[in-house]
Amino acid sequence: MRELFVLKETSAWITADDRKYIEIAKQQLKEHRKELERFIRWHPFFLVTLEPYVPHVEDREGEKIPEVVRRMIEASSRFGIGPMSAVAGTLAELAVEAMHDAGATHAMVDNGGDVALINDREVLVGIYAGNSPFSNRIALRIKPSSSLIGICTSSGTVGHSINFGYADAATVLSDSAALSDAAATALSNSVKGDTPHALHDSFRTISHVPGIKGALIIYRDVLAKWGEMPQLIRLNYKETKTEDWI
Repeated sequence: MRELFVLKETSAWITADDRKYIEIAKQQLKEHRKELERFIRWHPFFLVTLEPYVPHVEDREGEKIPEVVRRMIEASSRFGIGPMSAVAGTLAELAVEAMHDAGATHAMVDNGGDVALINDREVLVGIYAGNSPFSNRIALRIKPSSSLIGICTSSGTVGHSINFGYADAATVLSDSAALSDAAATALSNSVKGDTPHALHDSFRTISHVPGIKGALIIYRDVLAKWGEMPQLIRLNYKETKTEDWI
């Protein structure tokens, strides 16, 4: 079963085999959002900085830093960007972990295109890329996995998030949705041209970070891949051809 959960800026599709797991995910999203909002009230710079966030000494030594904040800081710092770059993926990750701890073997949270999942069956994760001919016409075939997978997408042409690149979609797969979310932002920021050489150079932004398994970039009618990405499935054959993939 699948349910849409909306709370302020959070709009997440939650998937599980039992409603009790969906309720667990909803409660986790509420609690972690509340902790994040409370932290931001006392530390407003956390919300706006585009650089790695360094907590105050008293925060590091005490128990004041919530888990959601800690994960956002750790993930974003690996790419030299601000912590809000990892917010959606981190929330999704924490919710799926709670579902799994409660016994779910098939759990997915898609938080605005940033996906965390544990799956006991094959699933397809589609990719939205704005006006690109690839948009909504390709999907990643994800094999069953008992460990968490993070699949997150950022864009310089779609949505309201701050982005300094020109990618229609930059998708990253790793063993952490928090890490994938920050990495997707960093990757999208680095896309400045549409030549195969320029796109592949962009992958250097994330390829050095442990845990990153693979990534893809969609820029207009060009698709570039790096690393160990799942099989790409065509959802529509009319406008995209194999020779468009590099």
